[in-house]
Amino acid sequence: MSIDFAYQVLLAVTLGVLTLLALACLIRCILGPRISDRVLAINLIGTLTVIMVAVTVLLLGEGYLADIALIYAMLSFLAVILLSKVYTGIYEEHKHEESLLAEQEKKEGGV
Repeated sequence: MSIDFAYQVLLAVTLGVLTLLALACLIRCILGPRISDRVLAINLIGTLTVIMVAVTVLLLGEGYLADIALIYAMLSFLAVILLSKVYTGIYEEHKHEESLLAEQEKKEGGV
């Protein structure tokens, strides 16, 4: 048994474990009770994907895939920033609606 074969087996097992972790994060993204759980799960899926591409670079020995991993990391970062902005906007909108309802109840109760 050569050392190259041992590395290939190790990297293949690593890809399998990372795939299982990504599926677990996908389940958390679908079932997560809060929006923040979903955003974190999406961020973790992006990170795991970058790691999987990096492991694939080692497994195949193709250097150009490392550039793809960097591009995907940037896209994942931008997606999480966008989701955070949307989440913040939804939170602010709900807070504004609650304050309007509280003012309306206050006016109706005072009359």
